[in-house]
Amino acid sequence: MFIRKHNFVKRRKDEGTPLQRYWASFKHAVDGIVYAMEVEHNMLIIMIATIVTLVLGYALEISTIEAIIIIMCICLVMACEMINTAIEAVVDLITLKENDLARIAKDSVSSATLILSFMSLIIGLIIFVPKIIELF
Repeated sequence: MFIRKHNFVKRRKDEGTPLQRYWASFKHAVDGIVYAMEVEHNMLIIMIATIVTLVLGYALEISTIEAIIIIMCICLVMACEMINTAIEAVVDLITLKENDLARIAKDSVSSATLILSFMSLIIGLIIFVPKIIELF
């Protein structure tokens, strides 16, 4: 009586069993990462910075909390770069012409990645510089 049945529009992603849908979603997410790694030059820079940071963290024996903070920073920057890639693709889908609103959208989302990258750099310096100074 109080429960209203909704007639949602079925989308292609709604086909198959729940397990098939979860697996397909996972594969699409991996495809997005692979695309970004192959096409987005910033993702390569992020991956190199990630490897250097993780090796440095291991070598300097950072604490568990410091490692968690570093991993969170890495994941935030990567996720933001993926959002950046998605928004830029949608803007390009709408128009490839020079457009002030398209430029604002692309510049704004890129600046979000830049802000997170600077935050991560500052956190990395706060964690690593004292440990490097201790070595000397």
